Amino acid sequence: MPHAALAHPPRWLTAAQLHPAPAAGVRDWLFDQGSLTRRLTALSDNAFSVTPLEEGWQTLRADECSALGMPAGSQGWVREVYLRGHGEIWVFARSVAARAALEGSGLDLHQLGSRSLGELLFSDRAFDRGAIEATRYPAPLLPAAVREERLWGRRSCFSRGELGVLVAEIFLPALWREAGVEAV
Repeated sequence: MPHAALAHPPRWLTAAQLHPAPAAGVRDWLFDQGSLTRRLTALSDNAFSVTPLEEGWQTLRADECSALGMPAGSQGWVREVYLRGHGEIWVFARSVAARAALEGSGLDLHQLGSRSLGELLFSDRAFDRGAIEATRYPAPLLPAAVREERLWGRRSCFSRGELGVLVAEIFLPALWREAGVEAV
């Protein structure tokens, strides 16, 4: 389904705006300020991996353009990956950056391959992380292999000068099982 035709785009909210608030275990994962890569690596006893699905220049979704302060229909770099623990898909992640800001920034997102973008962003002290927002992510925006209704997701923007990298992470049922969290 084309993103522009999505009947209900994601509605991203801060922790204070979420009503009803998610269960404590879910809230802990959604609004954790640390590196998700590091948390998943610890949970998997170092059996963490990244599987790239898609990356390249695309027209960004309206909610992404708005978050990055760009006009609707702007071009950007899109990277979609699975974050895995013990080979099992735990998280679907979608990261986007404005084309104009990315070109000439010195950040080569196309060279990440199976490396974690989160680890790169957390290891570069020049990046500042914005507020974390959460949503029940629309199923049509997920890859078919993990498409489910009402999955919890979060996003935040990592900024360095003019460059903003918007990172969205959608938590899948396998993660909640492994973490022992009831994700209602």
